[in-house]
Amino acid sequence: MGRALDGVRILDFTHVQSGPTCTQLLAWLGADVIKVERPGIGDITRGQLRDVPNADSLYFTMLNANKRSITIDTKHPKGKELLEGLIKVCDVMVENFGPGVVERMGFPWERVHALNPRMVMASVKGFGPGPYEDCKVYENVAQCTGGSASTTGFDDGPPLVTAAQIGDTGTGLHLALGIVAALYQRTTTGQGQRVLAAMQDGVLNLCRVKLRDQQRLAHGPLTEYPQYPNRKFGDAVPRAGNASGGGQPGWILKCKGWETDPNAYIYFITQAPVWEKICEIIGKTAWITHPDYAKPEARLPRLTEIFDTIEKWTMTKTKFEAMDILNQYDIPCGPILSMKELAEEPSLRKTGTVVEVDHPTRGKYLTVGNPIKLSDSPTEVKRSPLLGEHTDEILRKVLGFDDTRIAEFKASGALGGTKPMAAE
Repeated sequence: MGRALDGVRILDFTHVQSGPTCTQLLAWLGADVIKVERPGIGDITRGQLRDVPNADSLYFTMLNANKRSITIDTKHPKGKELLEGLIKVCDVMVENFGPGVVERMGFPWERVHALNPRMVMASVKGFGPGPYEDCKVYENVAQCTGGSASTTGFDDGPPLVTAAQIGDTGTGLHLALGIVAALYQRTTTGQGQRVLAAMQDGVLNLCRVKLRDQQRLAHGPLTEYPQYPNRKFGDAVPRAGNASGGGQPGWILKCKGWETDPNAYIYFITQAPVWEKICEIIGKTAWITHPDYAKPEARLPRLTEIFDTIEKWTMTKTKFEAMDILNQYDIPCGPILSMKELAEEPSLRKTGTVVEVDHPTRGKYLTVGNPIKLSDSPTEVKRSPLLGEHTDEILRKVLGFDDTRIAEFKASGALGGTKPMAAE
């Protein structure tokens, strides 16, 4: 069985997280991803947060599955010659260098397009065109400048960043969609194009409900927020704690064992269609017809009292017991699952969402699999490459070099070391 992106070849200049997220997803979908790395060093994440001595870190392995690695000194004249050759035979070039770096390398869009008019050139940047476009951005900076931090946390505390990598990984996923769209358009135009995904833009896109609420705020208080009705609203969307971002009130509630288990909690949503069942389960049947509780609008000023009452019931059940009971009545809820619980969850292994991979220097490790499941394009998650592991293979099979030509480039120093190796 073929895969969705069979035949697509990607020249991958990305590093750290945002770009590698993009190219890994494309590799899972079948693209041939050629990762260009610095000789002897490679992607900086090979050595960051290392847990196994002399082996690539999980930071690297979990972002670079299914790729091939070639080492090229991009400042060397022969290295630039190799890059020109690869640009001519690839479909997509992806980079997430700082502002101006790719231009200083000698490969701005105009030159890339001249070398290969069908090339799609895709970039992750911190900001789009504007006053901050030359600024360097990392994950938490993107969260702070994209609207996430100002709306995350509790009203009486500071802004908070989220553990979910919405700046890096989120933007990488946006970029992958842009690349696929550009490749599809190329089937009719025959031409490549530039694709830009700015991290600020990506975070704001994921925070769209808060931009929605910013506009609603001009017409009155946000009645589903915990600040209503007893606290004041300012001129910007406030932090709302664990309140739901939608129209259905929700909150995180304690479950049995919360005193010793930091994750013995459940998220509980008081959805209007199942309100009667909620009242029956928690022993508050009088609320079904009581004017202060019967209608959603009436309940909004009383949400703190309502969730406190529901919590008295959830504290008598484990988070899984509560979920089993609530799901019988279609009451939306979800246990707070730790990373340990997710890593050990059999259903996630079965679907390929969590995958165990064997690596020649670090041994077996867990990684995320493809979150997108295609019925006719199965994903086989393969380990990340060793540094320069596929240099000879790419020179021979992609660029068509013979032994003499390969020896010439090795002798020039443009390829760095001659043996595949894990980064030290």
